[in-house]
Amino acid sequence: MARSWLDYKTQAWVQWCPGCGDFGILNSIYRAVSELGIDPENLAVVGGIGCSGRTTYYVKGSNFHALHGRAIPVATGVKLANPHLNVIVVGGDGDLMGIGGGHFVALGRRNLNITVLLFDNAVYGLTKGQAAPTLPAWIKTKALSMPNIHDNINPVLLAFAAGYTFIARGYAYHTQQLKELIKTAVRHRGAALVDILQPCPTYNNIMTNKWYEERIYYVDQEEGYDPIIRTPEEFQKKAPAIAAKLMEFGDRIPLGILYWNQTRESFEERLEKIMPGYMSAPPATRRIELEGKPFLHPFDIFKDRLVTP
Repeated sequence: MARSWLDYKTQAWVQWCPGCGDFGILNSIYRAVSELGIDPENLAVVGGIGCSGRTTYYVKGSNFHALHGRAIPVATGVKLANPHLNVIVVGGDGDLMGIGGGHFVALGRRNLNITVLLFDNAVYGLTKGQAAPTLPAWIKTKALSMPNIHDNINPVLLAFAAGYTFIARGYAYHTQQLKELIKTAVRHRGAALVDILQPCPTYNNIMTNKWYEERIYYVDQEEGYDPIIRTPEEFQKKAPAIAAKLMEFGDRIPLGILYWNQTRESFEERLEKIMPGYMSAPPATRRIELEGKPFLHPFDIFKDRLVTP
């Protein structure tokens, strides 16, 4: 049952620059989880370091503000401990595509039921505008003394190669469409990525709202493109067209659901096969004490090694 978005708003002051795309993403998160009717007690938002990480303070839930690049492994621990929680990772392109890149790939391999919202503005906004991994080569934003000489990472293509089973791209200022993408990603059974393009009005003076609006389009408005894999046989047939769409970035930038594989089992389902009862009695719900006393006192583990004075 749908709830009011105010049920998810905290009293924390929202600390972002005026015009930042993060405001649109936060608004879309509020509306998505409220329309899904998720109880805040069953919601866990995990963030890393960067402007995006502050989202953990603005949404009510059992949240965690992790170290730089470590949001995904923390979220993995949360989800494995209690697979019934709705776990959302919020991270910037520097956080998830840079130092956290290995964890990003690992989540795709596992296909764990976690939603990753990638705040993608192509710069390190919190640390004054350095080139982030998604900034294309030879672009010089105003904080750079010289043009960026690194090739950029394509998050959606990397996610496809890593094994994510739901991949979408949204735009921070298109909150209605972004809200629907987040809802679908959260409902998906498996690893989901929503790459959210956003202007950084403070440091990225190249990839502005005007720049994006001249290039973005929604794939569902194109006749003939079907990103949904309903049977294993469909993957081989549709993979080339999907990969080509994921590679498209430049004069035309596709938005919407780019890939949706509904055939692969999730990591939780695999765990249930080798650990029967995992889903019905996950670690977070198991007793750790008996008659008010812990099963094992921590000092008992080291009692043979303790040195008494």
